[in-house]
Amino acid sequence: MRTIISATGSYIPPVIVPNAAFLNHDFRGPDGAALNKTNAEIVAQFEAITSIQERRYAPNDKVTSDIAYEAALEAFTSSGIDRESLDAIICAHNFGDVRAGTRQPDMVPALAARVKAKLQIRNPSTVAYDLVFGCPGWIQGVITAESMIRAGNAKRVMIIGADTLSRIADPHDRDSMIYADGAAATIVEGAETEGGILAHAARSDTLDHSGMLFMGPSYNEEVFLEALFLKMEGRKLYKYALQTVALAMRQCLETAKIPLSAVSKILLHQANGKMDEAICDALYTQESAQVPDGVMPLTISWLGNSSVATVPTLYDLIVKGRLPGHELRTGDIVLFASVGAGMHINAFVYRMP
Repeated sequence: MRTIISATGSYIPPVIVPNAAFLNHDFRGPDGAALNKTNAEIVAQFEAITSIQERRYAPNDKVTSDIAYEAALEAFTSSGIDRESLDAIICAHNFGDVRAGTRQPDMVPALAARVKAKLQIRNPSTVAYDLVFGCPGWIQGVITAESMIRAGNAKRVMIIGADTLSRIADPHDRDSMIYADGAAATIVEGAETEGGILAHAARSDTLDHSGMLFMGPSYNEEVFLEALFLKMEGRKLYKYALQTVALAMRQCLETAKIPLSAVSKILLHQANGKMDEAICDALYTQESAQVPDGVMPLTISWLGNSSVATVPTLYDLIVKGRLPGHELRTGDIVLFASVGAGMHINAFVYRMP
């Protein structure tokens, strides 16, 4: 018995925000002082470092649970799976429902409960709960669901990754250009197959690294007063990711007894295009190998960093033929991995059934 991904769905918000939209922003440093560069220079440097050219924001009339519902609905519609057959719904997010213009997180009731209600699922045995694990939340949800299935406590579980990071980003912080909105859903279930999840790994480096992503005041305190925004120590995070993510990916492959040369695709969380390329280089350098062309598809240039939605959205686009130049076939080995607030890292190896 293995756990397979039997359905996918995603919601890519329709609001496109190009880098040019930030040319008139009032960017400041942590001390509240204006930066000593023009916005054109700031934006150009940002694009060169992150590879982000544009990102997607949710419409003002939708919150995280709304776009999570849209992704879940697509997963059911595209697969024909009976929604009443779910044993659980796990919704990975970080800030709950944040209404446009309020910046106030709303997490009660759980977003998973809200999505279940929107889906009009009547089955009381479909347990709905949330998982807050930083950007690796969707992968952690898959790991949790796989454990439930292997233990015999569930047969079919939906895992959703959804966030609206644009609404908790400080507009006076240049890091706000990284953040985007999005949602994706997957259904996993047990099956007698050679495919499915072969191994997984996770780690939490909280003692020395939990402060690299945190909530803090705006760089323009005169405007937002007591409001808190997502803050990041970018250089430290970059260094940490390069030192540790490839190690977790390697551990996962070794547990699965899968050589790196057998990997068809690496689906890595996308917060910074250059960082992802460096992580991939580090993984292959461990075996003195070259990174194969096309092994790591990227969507960050046009979707930005949508947190828990990035990896499942990427997978959904590929399996539905919506990402030109990339496909997955039966027997292909896929390595999923993520890193984010905590600091948390996780990964799983998957053979296409």
